[in-house]
Amino acid sequence: MPTRTARTAWNGTLEKGSGQVELTSSGVGTFEVSFPKRAAEDAGGTTSPEELIAAAHSSCYAMQLSALIGEAGGTPQSLDIRADVSLGPDDPGFKLTGIVLTVRAEVDGLDAAGFARVAQAAKESCPVSKALTGVAITLDAALE
Repeated sequence: MPTRTARTAWNGTLEKGSGQVELTSSGVGTFEVSFPKRAAEDAGGTTSPEELIAAAHSSCYAMQLSALIGEAGGTPQSLDIRADVSLGPDDPGFKLTGIVLTVRAEVDGLDAAGFARVAQAAKESCPVSKALTGVAITLDAALE
């Protein structure tokens, strides 16, 4: 399996500096980052490590869930996965305080109980979930 790469160029202090995160492997974009906007309610056009983790987690979980639905005899018609990643204080600094995965799905061939089982199994077996075992991950999964 390949290795994927991103890089960040940062200038200045934490409070006054800013940076650019480049998605190097894919070449799909470069995104602005800054700590003041990271800590603000309105991101103001910048991203953050938490948003990038949320993107990684929601996309990884979607792939794992679609695979497990198929293994369980179902067919995913649509999966809508949202990952909310929270940042909070730690001593020293900050830490991720929780991740909430919200899943709404249209699936043929699985009832609600079967879907709940594969949704939980996907949460436990998704590679990003495994990498984030030090963070509480909550799952809210339902069929539509």
